[in-house]
Amino acid sequence: MRTLSLVLVVLLSACASTPPPQPAPLLADHLFAAPTERVGTDDVLKMSDAMRRYLAVDIADQIRIKGAQAGLVDALYRRAQLKLEYDAATTKTAAEAFEARSGNCLSLVLMTAALAHELELSVRYQSAYLEETWSRNGNLLFASGHVNITLGRRMIDAGTNRDYNPWTIDFLPAEEIRSMRVRDIDESTVLAMYANNRAAEALARGKLNDAYAWAAEAMRKDPTFLNSYNTLGVVYLRHDHPAQAERVFRYVLEREPKNTRALANLAEAYTRLARPADAEATRTRLAAIETVAPFHFFNLGLDAAKRSDWRTARDLFAREVARADYNHEFHFWLGLADWQLGDVTQARKHLQLAMDNSTTRGQHDLYAAKLAWLQSRSKPEPASKPAGS
Repeated sequence: MRTLSLVLVVLLSACASTPPPQPAPLLADHLFAAPTERVGTDDVLKMSDAMRRYLAVDIADQIRIKGAQAGLVDALYRRAQLKLEYDAATTKTAAEAFEARSGNCLSLVLMTAALAHELELSVRYQSAYLEETWSRNGNLLFASGHVNITLGRRMIDAGTNRDYNPWTIDFLPAEEIRSMRVRDIDESTVLAMYANNRAAEALARGKLNDAYAWAAEAMRKDPTFLNSYNTLGVVYLRHDHPAQAERVFRYVLEREPKNTRALANLAEAYTRLARPADAEATRTRLAAIETVAPFHFFNLGLDAAKRSDWRTARDLFAREVARADYNHEFHFWLGLADWQLGDVTQARKHLQLAMDNSTTRGQHDLYAAKLAWLQSRSKPEPASKPAGS
């Protein structure tokens, strides 16, 4: 029987097209203890004193000369000023992202929105349609999306001669956003995305009570944001409540029948409920939509690596890289397989790509250290394929 990982959707994937009712019937507060941290979105866009000082002092001259919109855009894009760094380790509030000068795309959008609100600029949020990207933590798979923000003029500037064309701020490289399709979303959806990310991060740390509270907050903030329902269902599965999880995943599939994350998770719920026929039927339905599951070739490659069958492992890792070359983990293991087979040039290439595609400072530093170690070593003896493999 095929084993499926639990699948979360974080970092801003699509919302439902038809608003569902309020989420209360799907929640089960009595099954969980109080969270260990403060849960809420009231302070997500709150300005800090340092942010106000930045606007009033650090970039005051360029705002005065260029206007609020162009002055802020200049500050965001000139590395000599804010020096922003992409870091997907945790989803930060606007003030936290400003203090750290780093964050994932959502954190940096929240920081930009807070600064724009303070300058009384109009703000529009967009959810971007990108090729679905995947990462993992243990047996949790994370499907990632993207969001950006467009700054307009201040109401007070309406009717002036200054040019105030809408200006979209995006923290992805220009080549990745050139043909990107977007759609407008409400600020309530952005806040639901923040809460859903926090739920997923808590779940990855094993903090189930916190994860439940954040998922519930996301659902309450925007009942149309179905990704938070999927997160809630995964929380129920991790908390050993498969019946509640089934209800949630079926709810999502009633609204999005081809939601592959919900289908994969529903099959797992049926398995835990000892309903093998329903589980198999759901997996069959999933296979008709998703012919090859995320991480399929990678997991086979890991199995081959455990057997020291590095030639097979390299071929499988290469197939995964071919369909998901953004994933740092795939490049690392392909580089390791190349190293084991004596191809130092390719090993260095893929370790460099692993470092370039890392999404946190910790990952970047780890790959940098491994690359430095590899460069200091002589070429190993090529590994032969095990007999009978």
